[in-house]
Amino acid sequence: MRTFLLLLASNIFMTFAWYGQLKLKAFEGRSLWFVILLSWGIAFFEYCFMVPANRIGYAQGLTGYQLKIMQEVITLGVFVVFAWLVLGERLTWNYGVSFLLILGAVYFAVAFKPGTS
Repeated sequence: MRTFLLLLASNIFMTFAWYGQLKLKAFEGRSLWFVILLSWGIAFFEYCFMVPANRIGYAQGLTGYQLKIMQEVITLGVFVVFAWLVLGERLTWNYGVSFLLILGAVYFAVAFKPGTS
């Protein structure tokens, strides 16, 4: 649970660092260099959560693959909320199906022990 919460916090910062500049007022009319530096500053906090999340998860027996797949699913979930609330974009059927297929990938990544079939 701790790994999940740290990954969630990390991905919230990551989403704002990568996509916040598309709509947030703090980025409006700013030079590209300012936007890059501000995004990099926000991304610093992403790393402050991501690194311990991965270390804790790995120490608790998750594999690198499982951590990465978990991180990607959390990223998509955070992005859906961000796109809806900040960017004003809707989740269409084709994106929904795509996300369901990714959730299927998560099942296969965590349902079986590494090295078994």
